[in-house]
Amino acid sequence: MVDEPSVLSTIDAGVATLTLNRPKSINALDHPMVTAMDELLHGWAADPQVSAVVLVGAGERGLCAGGDIVAIHRDASALSSSGAGDAEAAACPSALFWADEYRLNADIARYPKPYVAIMDGIVMGGGVGVSAHANTRVVTDRTRLAMPEVGIGFVPDVGGTHLLARVPDNLGVYAGLTAGQLSGADAIELGLADHYIPAADLGAFRRAIGETSLDDALAKYAQEPPESKIAGQREWISQAFAADSIAEIIDRCSAAGTDDAKKTAATIAGKSPLALAVTLRSLRQAEPTLPETLKREFRVSLRSLLNPDMAEGIRAQVIDKDRNPAWRHTDHTAVTPADVDAFFAPLPDGLELVINPAPQEDSSV
Repeated sequence: MVDEPSVLSTIDAGVATLTLNRPKSINALDHPMVTAMDELLHGWAADPQVSAVVLVGAGERGLCAGGDIVAIHRDASALSSSGAGDAEAAACPSALFWADEYRLNADIARYPKPYVAIMDGIVMGGGVGVSAHANTRVVTDRTRLAMPEVGIGFVPDVGGTHLLARVPDNLGVYAGLTAGQLSGADAIELGLADHYIPAADLGAFRRAIGETSLDDALAKYAQEPPESKIAGQREWISQAFAADSIAEIIDRCSAAGTDDAKKTAATIAGKSPLALAVTLRSLRQAEPTLPETLKREFRVSLRSLLNPDMAEGIRAQVIDKDRNPAWRHTDHTAVTPADVDAFFAPLPDGLELVINPAPQEDSSV
């Protein structure tokens, strides 16, 4: 039996559909998938017969659960235990994957044609990168969106810190530090999505794009989202996550007194103190543009491979599943500014991420 390609593509009525096709792993991204997506998107940008692109995930579980965590664990384990440096990290498979993935994220953000991301079901990590930068983002009643990186000793990437840093009232800081799942309504509330369409209507909506137009299809099928749970917690989240340190954020959550706030305090307290501190600085000291953010995230990602917390976090959550990571720092107050600074320091010459020119739409018609 021949395996199907991990990325499928069709064109019908001027609408190109890109399907992430690894349903058993909730369409988790690997390097060949990123390369295939990039080639297809550049080709469609220059194809006058393509009027719009639609991104979907195969299967019923979701658009994309992120990247290949097991492969990343192999690199993180080897690098963090060997005393390797930036050059070794930049040459490993995970870094080569990230470089192309981040370039793809930048291409999606400036895509010259309608790029409709169907953010149905699980949309996490790398799945956010290929969808939340789109110019048309559709969520559903089944959407479960998250940037879960701090849970494995990592830091939000794929432009996630660019998106979350711009969410008002510290709701983006909350999402980044808790790694919690957001509903479709929450995603719209945070500005991470644009339109809400019930999952049962997605097939009809996609057909209508080609039969009429994207605007008409949205007008017919998009609905007002239900109430966002996170919106009802805006006041205490805004106050608690305005604090300048992780330890103070935890204290403010505990002091807020509600069950949700207390659970949030416990959730944050159990995650990597160093990854949380690096995430907080990434969100508080935002870069002005997505390409600049991706360049900085690449630095942070390489340094995360060299930091034992990432290998340990993946081991505890994904490999052994004992949910009992032994973090590098035992207390959130033990992380020093120098510890955090090291993640953001410029890379040696030749190792910095270079962003490709944007895909160009054909202008000959």
